[in-house]
Amino acid sequence: MEFSAQQIADLLEGEVEGNPEVRVNSLSKIEEGKTGTLSFLANPQYTPYLYETEASVVIVGKSFELEKPVSSTLVRVEDAYASFAKLLDIYNQLKHDKKGIDTQTSVSKTAEVGENAYIGAFSYVGDHSKIGDNVKIYPGTYIGDNVEVGDDTIIYSGVRIYSDCKIGKAVTLHSGVIVGGDGFGFAPNSGSYNKVAQIGNVIIEDHVEVGANTTIDRATLGSTIIRKGVKLDNLIQVAHNVEIGENTVIAAQSGIAGSTKIGKNCMIGGQVGIIGHLTIGNNVKIAAQSGLGNNIDDDQIVQGSPAFGIKEYKKSYVYFRKLAKMAEELEHLKQQVQSPDKS
Repeated sequence: MEFSAQQIADLLEGEVEGNPEVRVNSLSKIEEGKTGTLSFLANPQYTPYLYETEASVVIVGKSFELEKPVSSTLVRVEDAYASFAKLLDIYNQLKHDKKGIDTQTSVSKTAEVGENAYIGAFSYVGDHSKIGDNVKIYPGTYIGDNVEVGDDTIIYSGVRIYSDCKIGKAVTLHSGVIVGGDGFGFAPNSGSYNKVAQIGNVIIEDHVEVGANTTIDRATLGSTIIRKGVKLDNLIQVAHNVEIGENTVIAAQSGIAGSTKIGKNCMIGGQVGIIGHLTIGNNVKIAAQSGLGNNIDDDQIVQGSPAFGIKEYKKSYVYFRKLAKMAEELEHLKQQVQSPDKS
């Protein structure tokens, strides 16, 4: 893919300063710019690189004033960062503009595949599954029976979606994601454990992104639900019958036990552990490596294991760091009380 400076300016409603015919075919950081690349300058801290970069085209703000001549062609826009982000999105869409079903796939005769969909080699689509318009399914993907995948969703290589699960529109599932594996349900029985059948499903609503190797278990009964706009990082475990509210974000290596309900707009740090059957309110923030064993009300910020209010945690941590010294002082006072004549 190659574009001229003028084409980029037209796309961004900007103005060209320099050679409008210079062409670029890739993107770069301004400090690493090479001939044929497009870059941008938004942070004033990087201004010196503008006079050194070899990038053929650089996007800058309309109000930016040059201190000396530059070799790059400039495209002046209202907001350099927002304009570059727009280009990244367009570039990403073009990169994924694949269509058609590879001959080395297995798509059930009873499955439905929408317009402009792409299904890569060595993928499998089960009976009665429905694949929406513009869906991209990369090679080596498994989609079970009765699965629904909404329009404009991207499913990367190595994803496994078990039967009866429902994936919304404009969802992104990265490699290694497993949707609908059995929940961890076992009943004790005379020194052993009997498996409890997991007959529910997983529902992922629109505009959700799930990072690599994250697992979302199917419900025992009913549904495990990931609401609209949720963003899950890599290596997260979501257990059976969990519900995660709209626009909540969860960082890597966190684990959520069964039947816990998490509210809207929450922010959960990495390596957080949450036990089962809890209710976590809306707008809650949970610091990394915290362990939750109790319900959390709306708008709380918590830290620690077990987690409690972050202000109290920080006050307590001041004393914790001094604990060894305090113990020595306490022992000294104890000796004084027991042997006053030696003080």
